[in-house]
Amino acid sequence: MKFSDSFFAVRFGITERDLERYLAAALDSGGDYADLYFEYLTTTSISMDESIVKSATQGVTMGVGVRVISGEKTGYAYSEDLSPEKVLQAAAVAARIASAPSRVDKVGLDEAPRRNLYPVVAASSDASLHERVGLVLRADAAARAADARVFQASVAYVDALKHVLVATSEGALSYDRQPMTRMNVSVLAREGNGVPQQGYSGGGGRVGLEFFAERTPESFAVEAVRQALVQLDAVEAPAGETTVVLGSGWPGILLHEAVGHGLEADFNRKKVSAFSDRVGQQVASKLCTVIDDGTMDSRRGSLNVDDEGVMSQQNVLIEDGILRGYLTDKLSERITGTRSTGSGRRESYQHIPMPRMTNTFMRAGESDPEEIIRSVEKGIYCANFGGGQVDITSGNFVFDATESYLIENGKVTRPVRGATLIGNGPEALKWVSMVGNDLALDQGVGVCGKAGQHVPVGVGIPTVRIDRMTVGGTAK
Repeated sequence: MKFSDSFFAVRFGITERDLERYLAAALDSGGDYADLYFEYLTTTSISMDESIVKSATQGVTMGVGVRVISGEKTGYAYSEDLSPEKVLQAAAVAARIASAPSRVDKVGLDEAPRRNLYPVVAASSDASLHERVGLVLRADAAARAADARVFQASVAYVDALKHVLVATSEGALSYDRQPMTRMNVSVLAREGNGVPQQGYSGGGGRVGLEFFAERTPESFAVEAVRQALVQLDAVEAPAGETTVVLGSGWPGILLHEAVGHGLEADFNRKKVSAFSDRVGQQVASKLCTVIDDGTMDSRRGSLNVDDEGVMSQQNVLIEDGILRGYLTDKLSERITGTRSTGSGRRESYQHIPMPRMTNTFMRAGESDPEEIIRSVEKGIYCANFGGGQVDITSGNFVFDATESYLIENGKVTRPVRGATLIGNGPEALKWVSMVGNDLALDQGVGVCGKAGQHVPVGVGIPTVRIDRMTVGGTAK
């Protein structure tokens, strides 16, 4: 497809000549680099509670962000109006903020190579609202029918279709069509007059409604109920230092938070990360290889191009325990002299891009998951996680394990509640002694927050044994 046939050219009549004029205006007061980020986003959101559709909303947002970089100084301005006068006005504001004596030669635009990691023929937004409400009704009915102890169910459905266009003073021109669909199911269950327990499940990705033919609303509802019922029989978690086994899939959120954020280039160029100045050093067990991969088909965190117009790629961050590099964006590239890893991301046209993760996971090892469990005489097996907190500078973290079990004499036994994992990211990886051959990625619900911005991400991990970690619970 030629640019003249792209969404913004057809819908708004934007030409390459217009883009060159906007970039020239952005660099009118000097600067080393400038870019334009156009966005057109349609969204649908449906929520259901108490078997009633409480809300169903649809909306459209659009705008353009203009950025100018001069040394380490950045000027940024945006407009909700895509008319030439408003775009030029935003470019002038960004230019004044970043004004500097340095100049950059203005070049013509060349379309970047294109690929399609998410070949959705019909986006969810093309379906009728009635069809999407039907999915929500199915999930609610399945949750309530699964067990008599379920007394509350909530279902949320969201889809979006985003068109983006990025043009840079380096001459790069890229555009993308980015679908997204997600469903979440949350339930509460109670035994008699006992304390209610919660279960949560969901899934999605850069997919259309065909996703729910295989991963049905009923399957998410049943999984949410299963988690809640497990907690009804749980005992209080023991406290103290012990061996911890992380289950495959969603527990990779611990890797994302405790390690991944510390490998983003902005923290490292400012020397505020526990991983700063440690490239080439051993920062984890030799069994650990950590990868951030934005090129995985249809995954929630995947991107054909990042929000700076750079093609996403697979980045090996830690290889056999050795730190190999950081996730970089255009600003980090210019300051540190390293090439962008296709990791420049932003929440919307109103936000400045920064280095962010896409799909972050630990590569599979050679151990059988059952062998890993059998190797533990006493410990905790963590199958699911909730929220957590991480201090980037120190690497210290605290995570809530929402589904966990005791390991006794090499067997998974009683479920426990109230377990929290307390540790240090780099230190925890050094105590990894076994890595399973069962790498799994999450179901497609991850959202990452940083500096007030939220972007979709994926996480994953195989079954992993960590020999030493502090578990917060009820001391015995």
